[in-house]
Parts: sequence; structure tokens; C-alpha cells
Amino acid sequence: MIRASKNRVMNRRTTAAVAAAALLVSLAPPAGADRPIVVENRELFLKSQEAAQQALEYYGELDDPATQRRLTEIGYRLGEQSPFRKMPFTFYLVDMAEPNAFALPGGQIFLTRGMLELGLDDDMLAGLLGHEIGHVVLEHGIRMKRRATLLNVLSQAVLAGVIIGTSNSGRRQPTSPYDPTGGDRRNTGDVIYGTAAAGALVSELLLRSYSREYEDEADDEGQRLAAGAGFDPAGTRKLMDSMRAHLPQSRDYGYWRTHPFFEERVKAAEVRQELLKIQQPERASVYRRATQATLLELAAGARDKPAVAELLERQALLAWPEGAVADRLRLAELRKVRDAELGKQELRRDLGALLSRYQRNLEEVRELTPDSTLVATLESELADFRARRDALYPKAAEVFRGGIYETGFLETFLSNYPEAPEVPEVALALATAYTRLGREAEAVALYLQAAQAGPESEPGRRAERGLRSLAGVLERLDALARLARDGEDPELRRLAAERLDRLASTYSELANGAAYLKSFPDGEHAAAVTARLNSLAEKLYGEVVLYQTVGDHVKGIERIQKILTHAPNSPAADKLRERMVLES
Repeated sequence: MIRASKNRVMNRRTTAAVAAAALLVSLAPPAGADRPIVVENRELFLKSQEAAQQALEYYGELDDPATQRRLTEIGYRLGEQSPFRKMPFTFYLVDMAEPNAFALPGGQIFLTRGMLELGLDDDMLAGLLGHEIGHVVLEHGIRMKRRATLLNVLSQAVLAGVIIGTSNSGRRQPTSPYDPTGGDRRNTGDVIYGTAAAGALVSELLLRSYSREYEDEADDEGQRLAAGAGFDPAGTRKLMDSMRAHLPQSRDYGYWRTHPFFEERVKAAEVRQELLKIQQPERASVYRRATQATLLELAAGARDKPAVAELLERQALLAWPEGAVADRLRLAELRKVRDAELGKQELRRDLGALLSRYQRNLEEVRELTPDSTLVATLESELADFRARRDALYPKAAEVFRGGIYETGFLETFLSNYPEAPEVPEVALALATAYTRLGREAEAVALYLQAAQAGPESEPGRRAERGLRSLAGVLERLDALARLARDGEDPELRRLAAERLDRLASTYSELANGAAYLKSFPDGEHAAAVTARLNSLAEKLYGEVVLYQTVGDHVKGIERIQKILTHAPNSPAADKLRERMVLES
């Protein structure tokens, strides 16, 4: 009772303080957008940008242009409202199933696929992005010493490693960083490099919670920015309600793990939303052009790091996709892809993908700046690609009928000629090739495509036979799930569903479970697959400890890589990160 009474007093005090702060910020003048962005700490920005580039490589970038555009537009409307001009903001979509959002000190804001799948409206997304922008504006990442240390090492991930410290008698023994003046201490643990090392560090850097004070400050700043940008600050509360309804309330999962003190934050958000006045929305065009100019200037200074420079140029185009500079950036990017594709052997050219990319950019330019001279340029190049593709069709069809071809030829045929009469048989041939290569999920999709030619057609009958022969031996969970969902034959669907039921809790490879969860995060077997994934990761963790003990670091590293790649959110991965020590 005494504790409850104290909590009520603290809640009243917190509510009063929040109300006063919200009233003050609601009366503050807008930040304005005409001030230049001056990067005061270029070293910090470039380290953050390298970390962003490595995070995209490790987790994978989500290819969704429409959502990326929406994310960017909302993000820059929020950024304009802040007086913060020390770093340019950039916005990224990462292909992570875990619902989350996070920020780097250099202004890089990340949103995961799992968070998007919660179905956020613009007000909710503004509250979420405002919170992460708030962490940058208030320099929380810089003020947290451990994050700064990790960021410093992460920027050199190619040369730097991560030591997973050895254990004695099941207890973690922290190891010290490798000391180049004191001798090589790699025998105290497994040192991992490359994308797995970057992934481990990104997880430690980004997916650990801030303090209660910092989370409260970021909530406050985020709601203020949202209201100033014309969004309803009640979106923050709606966001929290959505996550409460969709996510398990576990401190070990997603947003709950990285954003603690949830109930207190909900109450504070409710108070603020009543006091903040929604302003008239603006497009933030001046601010976005200034961001573009800054990003291009930074890209020019990063030519010794081509991947970073290229990413900055892509972000510059997203920052402001209109006008002469945007046209130049867009055309340069498209022609780089064009030259790479046309440099291939002619029957291996994926002109279908090239046409799709050009068409998507043409439609965007027509929408944004219909009078741009780039419209005519893209139309002309599109016509040229179509002519090249159509001229190759007789030769491609003849090669297919000849029966001597490679898998890559079949792949490009389907992309280039999706309406050709040979498509069912090409899909069937490619499905057979994928089956031999162990690419079961892709094989099932192609068999299904061939079967759509009609059950009475020859390709349809052969596809059904192929699916029946696979159904009883398939190991890939995502392939079985697709077959159980999309198969035309009820008996075939039943066989696939029964096998999936058995394998969901007994499969043996981490990658198998990870692939299912990526394709079917809300599938009916997701809980069983996740439990098995965690169990397999825990077993591998035990093997890591064993191999470290006997000094077999090669096998230890192999298992560490598997855990961090395929089960990064498992308890085993958490234990590895807890034992992580940096070396440079």
C-alpha cells in the first residue's frame, strides 16, 4: 500500500510536469526552415553513415518505393519543425520482422518491416518518427558513453572484430579488447568479422533501451514535432494502443524491449496530446532542398568509401525528388543499372526488371514535375529497351525449344516475356531446376504458376505431378506453407498442411525457421517455429561455449554466425551480445 501510494504521488507529479512542458512547447514559435544545415561533427556523421550502410547490408533493405516515399515525406515535415541543424536526417526501411524503430546519432532513422505491418496511419507514423528524431535532436546517442564507443568501432567493421568471450563453468568471463601493444588475445574468445560482426554491433548499439529520462524526453519532443508538422499528437497514443494489442507484452520482444516504462509513457502522451495545438501542414520543400545539398556535399567528401557515397546520393534523391538536381541523380542511378545490365550476354539480360525500374521512375517524374525534360529522356530509353527485348524474343524462344539452356536464361525469360505462350513450360523447367538446387520455396511458387495454365493442359498436369512428388519430402517450411495456402488440389493442400504441422516444431536448421518467419510472420505456425528457432539457437550457443573451451574457434565462429544471422532476436543471440567485447 505504501508503495502504491508513492506511485500515485509520483504519477501526479509526472503528469503535472508533462502538462507544463507541453503547454510551453505548444506556445513556442515554429523552428523555420531557412537556416542552413551545418554538419558540426563530420566524423560522427560519417561513422553513423557507415553504421547505417552496414545495418542495411546485414538486415536487408526493404524494397518498397511507395512506403519509402511516405516515410521520407513525413520525416522531413517533422525534421523541419526542429531547430536542430547539426545533422541532415535520412530515413531507411529495413527488412526486420521485429517491430521496431531506431536512430543513429548522425540523423539516420530506421523503421522495420515488422513495425510497418502493424498498419500505422500517418499520425501514428509521425509519432513514431518524431520520437526517433527526438533522440537525435536531444543528442541521446552521443550522451550515452557505451553507444558512442560501439559506434566508434562499428565504423571500422571491416578491420574491427567482435570477441565473444569464453565461459568457464557456465559463467561469463568478460574479456578485454585486443591490445596491439600487449599481445594477441584472440585465444580468449571467438573473433568475428564482416557482416555478422557488424550485425552484432548494430544490435547492441541500436536495440538496447535508453534510460527512462531519455525516453520521456524523446516522447515529448516527438509529439511536439508531430503537432507542429500538422499531425495529430494523439497518434502517439494510438501507436501505443496498437502495439499493446498486437505485440506480446514482454520486455524481451520488439518495441517493449527497447522502449520501457510503457504505461507511464502512455499517461504522459495523453496529457500532452490535449495541450498541443495542431499546426497547418507544410511540405518542407526548403528544408528538404537544404538537406539534399548537404547530403551531396557529404557524398563528395566520401569518395574513398564508394558504398557510403552511393547511399548518400540515393538519400539526396529521396530528400528532394524534384528539380534539375533530382533529375541528374535519378538519371545517373538508372544509367548505372542500365550499363550493368546491357554489359551482360544478351540472353542473360533482365530487361524486364530494367523496364520496371525505368517505368516506376518515369511515373514518379510525371507526377512530381510533368514538364521536366527527363520525361522525354526516360520515354526514349524505355522505347529502346522494349525494342531490344522484343527483338531478342525469337532467339530466346528458339533456345528454349532447343532444350539446352542454363537456369539464368530461364529466369530472365520469365522476367522479359511474362505473357509469352512458353511461360507455363518455362516456369515448369525452372521449377525443376530449383528443385535440384534445393530452392524449394521458389520451386513451389513456379510449379503453382505453371499449374495456373489449367489442370487439363500438359504443363498444368506436369506441375501437379511435380507438386505431389514434392509434398511428401519438402523440408522448407515456407514452401509447405505456400503450397498449403495456394495449391489448387485440396488433397495436395492437406498433405502440405499435415507435413508443415509435423515440421514446425521439429525442423533442424535455423535458416529454415527464419525463412518461414520472414514470409509468414503471422502464420498459424509462427509460435511453434519461433519456439523451435530459439531452441536450436540455444543448442548452438552451447556448442559455441564447448568449442571455445577446447580452443576450436573456427567451429565456434561458424555457430556464432548462424545465431546472429538467422536468430538475432533469440535469447541465445542476447547472451552472445552480452558477452561481446570490441577489438580494433
